[in-house]
Amino acid sequence: MKRGLLIIDRGSREREASEELETICTGIKAKGDYVFTDYCFLDFLYPGKKVKIAVTDTMKLQKDTEVKFLITKPMSMHKTLVDIVENRIATTLKENNVTWPNKDVDVMIIGHGSKDPNAQMSLNYIVDELKDSYRNVSRCWLEIEQPDIFEGIKKCEKDEPKVLIIVFYFLHEGAHVKTDINNDLIPALKDSSLKDVFITKHIGTDEKIIDLIIERAKEVEDAN
Repeated sequence: MKRGLLIIDRGSREREASEELETICTGIKAKGDYVFTDYCFLDFLYPGKKVKIAVTDTMKLQKDTEVKFLITKPMSMHKTLVDIVENRIATTLKENNVTWPNKDVDVMIIGHGSKDPNAQMSLNYIVDELKDSYRNVSRCWLEIEQPDIFEGIKKCEKDEPKVLIIVFYFLHEGAHVKTDINNDLIPALKDSSLKDVFITKHIGTDEKIIDLIIERAKEVEDAN
């Protein structure tokens, strides 16, 4: 049976988003037994309403084709994502010559934000999984949900961290990562007393993301 894999992504006007997805597709095709891999745009890391709408719309197309559609779980609530975040933190500490042990490191994760409770749960899962490894772990949102970035920084300030690592929990280096987050984050940091603050790279085209997508695909294929 010929098998293909289509990634449904949130989408971005930034060139880097398409380039990163092309890299992911190339990696999946090299590792997985698919006759083609491709992507289209909608949503990715959060199981929010847009994903649910996308699933419904996709299955409506089933009646017009002989191709069998199988829909995977979203890329959330998985240990792989925790591992990637931990790798981003470790890399950032090393690049900035920070020698504090993890138990002396504070972490704040910035997510996109969604009114959908499943989306909130997906980021809370990451935070909860990290709490045993670091001094303090918190999260805030770029938009839609609270606490926002300003409130998140105020909370971190009260914790009086020795060093604070801020994680950009976004797949692509799109407008959110390039501009929107910094529009709030930079003034929030300037208004704070925080000193040793370092920012991680976004999630990006990590090899573990490729493995996670293949794993999600295999789960639904084996079940059918």
